[in-house]
Amino acid sequence: MSLPDDDYSEYEPLTTSRTVQFSKLFDELDHCGEDEQTQKIREMNEIIEEMNEIVEEMDYNEFRSIFTTRMFNKIEKMIEENTMSLESAILLLKHIGYCKMLKMILSYSFDYSSLSERLKKMIIEEQKEKEEKNEKLLVDLCECYIQLNRNFSPELLSICIPCLLVVALNKEEKEESKKDVEIVLLTLCRIVICYFIEQKLYLNEIKEIIQYHQEHRNLTRLAYQSAWKFLIFRMRKDDSLEEVITKELHFAREVASELEDQMKCVDWKREKEERGKETKEEVALLRWLDTINCFFNSCRSWNEDFAGLIRRTVQILRASRENYKKIHVKCLHSIQRAAEEKIVKIDDLLKGESVDIILEEIQQPTTYNNAMMNCLYFFLEISERLKEKTDNKANEAKRMELKRKIFEKMEEKGYEDTIASLYGVISFVYLDLTNYQNILQIIL
Repeated sequence: MSLPDDDYSEYEPLTTSRTVQFSKLFDELDHCGEDEQTQKIREMNEIIEEMNEIVEEMDYNEFRSIFTTRMFNKIEKMIEENTMSLESAILLLKHIGYCKMLKMILSYSFDYSSLSERLKKMIIEEQKEKEEKNEKLLVDLCECYIQLNRNFSPELLSICIPCLLVVALNKEEKEESKKDVEIVLLTLCRIVICYFIEQKLYLNEIKEIIQYHQEHRNLTRLAYQSAWKFLIFRMRKDDSLEEVITKELHFAREVASELEDQMKCVDWKREKEERGKETKEEVALLRWLDTINCFFNSCRSWNEDFAGLIRRTVQILRASRENYKKIHVKCLHSIQRAAEEKIVKIDDLLKGESVDIILEEIQQPTTYNNAMMNCLYFFLEISERLKEKTDNKANEAKRMELKRKIFEKMEEKGYEDTIASLYGVISFVYLDLTNYQNILQIIL
């Protein structure tokens, strides 16, 4: 099987202090305590702990440069030849997988390795054990396999999901237990939108996890977000989940509350030299915004909590304008996505203050091209929706009232400046003149 284009195993590795030090430590693993097995494992684990600390500091490119198919094949060979114990390999692989998930790194390198095949076979064999099944080993293997892979077989998912959810249901208040739950729920988020999973494998457990947290606040922020993300991913392939998500678990209301709390943890006024350094608070918000986008793209029925969720997104967009470009872009995309989906009423967009913020963005002197494109498409979506006349007098009166309200918003924000700003970027976003005239005629 040929390697995908994004695999770096055929290229020279990046030479940075972190990659050089990691490679040096990796080479030392072959020479640990060769005369005595216990001493060998102890020395190896000490080296791995040091390697894990380096992994935490790696940036995106360093990570992909180091963790290639070639390196995973070498680890598999070391396990096969008994120069690395399975326990030590798991200690290293789980940390690599955890950091990969936190940094949201995309790579197929593990999928194409012999180590991936080895773990897959071990999971299936361990599951078949009836009398002496090692539950902890099975959980470790499932975590490593799902964390590092991007493609999964139905057979593996039918084993791994129930196995991991047993850990996720642990309600102990100990920090160690909370961390285990966090890692497991984060791992489940690796099972992306394209996979259909039978509800019997997960639904009752995920509902219990979310509902218990809503009452007792027992999960870490990342664990709670991950539980939601896993469930929202499933809605794309299974629209019967919508009632559970919107009515039983109150996604929009809960996430609006989470975003409010998360906003308080971010240093929105950070110094110029700190800009560009991704913080854990920033990553948390980016993950929530991705989940919101997926929700609006999958949901098919209106909910009264939509306006509140949009309003909170608008607040984050405004706060992130100066110092957090990634968050700013995600928020704009979320608001545009809400405008695209007809389940979100234009009333919700108005109440959520999204029209106000988009008009503000258009008039910002530093607005970059992609942001301007989001802003223009926001108005195009609204214009298309308001264009649709109806014979129902009440609905037609409502349509005209919405047009009037949006016109008033544009007057408040500077009617002439808005028009000038729109006109100046038309050529960039490839909007034809007809669409441009639609914005002016429908909204104004």
